Amino acid sequence: MSDHLFALRLFVRVARKGSFSAAGRDMNVPQPTVSRVISQLEERVGALLLTRTTRAVTLTEAGQDYLARVEQILADLDEAEHAVRGTGELRGVLHVGVSSSFAQRVIVPCLGDFLAQHPSLRVELIMDDTRQNFIADGVDLGFRFGVLSDSAAVARKIGQWKRVVVGAPAYLATAPRLSVPADLARHSVILGPSHSGQAWVFRRNGEVASVRVTGQLATTVNEVATAAAVAGLGLASMSAAGCAAELQAGQLVQVLPDWDFGQVELHAIFPAGRAAIPAARAFADFMARQLASLYSAQ
Repeated sequence: MSDHLFALRLFVRVARKGSFSAAGRDMNVPQPTVSRVISQLEERVGALLLTRTTRAVTLTEAGQDYLARVEQILADLDEAEHAVRGTGELRGVLHVGVSSSFAQRVIVPCLGDFLAQHPSLRVELIMDDTRQNFIADGVDLGFRFGVLSDSAAVARKIGQWKRVVVGAPAYLATAPRLSVPADLARHSVILGPSHSGQAWVFRRNGEVASVRVTGQLATTVNEVATAAAVAGLGLASMSAAGCAAELQAGQLVQVLPDWDFGQVELHAIFPAGRAAIPAARAFADFMARQLASLYSAQ
């Protein structure tokens, strides 16, 4: 990689991370080198691109304009190299933003096939069970469940599952009778990320039932909600795919199966402001194919 091209990629990483040291760790470059390269880049373009303070590194107005142009150029360059090779082989680094549960249950088990197809590509899973800032975290492709907030990011729906309410057999054996949604009010509910709102709405044959649920445990991590349900701490709401293994093993049982509790959608997200890199598009396509049989059966 040429010195100037390296400087451009390093500038993008610094701008997105807001830190010289974080960018250096990402690109395996010492922090002093990062500072020197960025200073040389600013001298070359004749403008201050970044404002340095003891707390953060932020873009100047000139830096914001430069970043938008540089990211598009780098994306076009990656696209051109990918097309010229003509083999479909991907190279470089793909930063994927994903929840820990989805990474463990879905991505990791099938990731080997994708990496085998592209031996020159490195995938970095940036796991966060809250809503990530794709720009700040330098994410090339993200996966998000549920309703998307208004955003300029490009989203592609790649999966959909039933939302279910589940509980452990041991819990259900001693819990109050549960035959209609209103009965949930007498149960302990684990409020997880899949459906943390207190009002749960069910539908059946045109009938709509809304019930407010309560519980002693709330979590932002699906794996914790699932484990808590298996441990008999109460009922939990999640996608059918999110607890498929536990349902199959009999560790969890679906309750109110005749009631429609809605759907959980999965989207592939490409950050706004720049073209998606070839690896991001390819991995989104790959995951869509992997998930097709699963969500079509749910």
